[in-house]
Amino acid sequence: MSQAAVRVLVVDDSATMRSLISSTLDADPDIDVVGNAGDASQARAAIKQLNPDVITLDVEMPNMNGLEFLEKIMRLRPMPVIMVSTLTSKGADVSLAALELGAFDCVGKPVLGDDSPFMGLAEKIKQAGKSRPGIMASRTVQSAAGDCGSEQRHYRPDAKVVAIGASTGGVEALISVLSSFPQNCPPTIITQHMPEAFTSSFAARLNRLCKPAVSEATDGAPLRVGQVYLAPGGNRHLEIAGTTTKRCRLREADPVNGHRPSVDVLFRSMAAQCGRRAVGTILTGMGRDGAAGLLEMRQAGAVTIGQNENSCVVYGMPRAAFEIGAVANQVPLRRIGEEILNQTTSRGGGPK
Repeated sequence: MSQAAVRVLVVDDSATMRSLISSTLDADPDIDVVGNAGDASQARAAIKQLNPDVITLDVEMPNMNGLEFLEKIMRLRPMPVIMVSTLTSKGADVSLAALELGAFDCVGKPVLGDDSPFMGLAEKIKQAGKSRPGIMASRTVQSAAGDCGSEQRHYRPDAKVVAIGASTGGVEALISVLSSFPQNCPPTIITQHMPEAFTSSFAARLNRLCKPAVSEATDGAPLRVGQVYLAPGGNRHLEIAGTTTKRCRLREADPVNGHRPSVDVLFRSMAAQCGRRAVGTILTGMGRDGAAGLLEMRQAGAVTIGQNENSCVVYGMPRAAFEIGAVANQVPLRRIGEEILNQTTSRGGGPK
């Protein structure tokens, strides 16, 4: 076993599920399952005794559910937590709430006929072990709103289109950015790596939290001021198409960089369709999806923004984009909304 192995505590009320998760993780030499627990009380004692680097946490548990326990962890002893949930509509709502509270990521419980249960979990565990524990999104929203209130009151859009890409940590990050947008924000298109069952709930959640209208993108939807379009999860990529009127286009195609929808696909269509009339922003996430597409946007004359390392849950996608010269401006998360507004205002630019 590697000396730098990530120490993991598995928390689930099902002994079968604990065994399945543990055996999956034990197969990786860079992961050490140091213990397991069946409820929040056992988990609390195990955290004190074992001091794990990462926790996998069941959503539905007796006495205190996973969401309540997560809130206590993030308040009293912040650490990387990966939620284990059923990928249903109800499960999606709870998982999104967990991500807002600061969970690193969510994985789905296996279903009947699943021949590769928890595929990708080990890699997420290792990334979580290197990450900064998430901050509660409610704090992020308050901070962003306070920073950008003046921008919201005086903002007038200048016909640019905004594209945003995000992955791990993106739920918190997107809430922060969009909560700083005024009701008449520039047309904004988002690709967030997220399971198909989650995107509808996430769009609805953003719509309740933010001033602009937020919805899942539909094929052919025209881009309008005050509208934010979230790529639906599933088997289609979100692109921008059209000549005089720009529209959303959902296209079935193979995954790109292992993702569908892919940030690269969105950014490349922005470079081709919008050129210098666009702003591209890449937020926290694992891997390098979006880096090449953001470079194409910059080469086409677009403004490009990357989240800086200190404010990322995972400085993966923004790092990859920065290292190839795709990012013109690196900005902390709390200032990204303001920077986007500065770059899309008809006043010729606001305060820097």
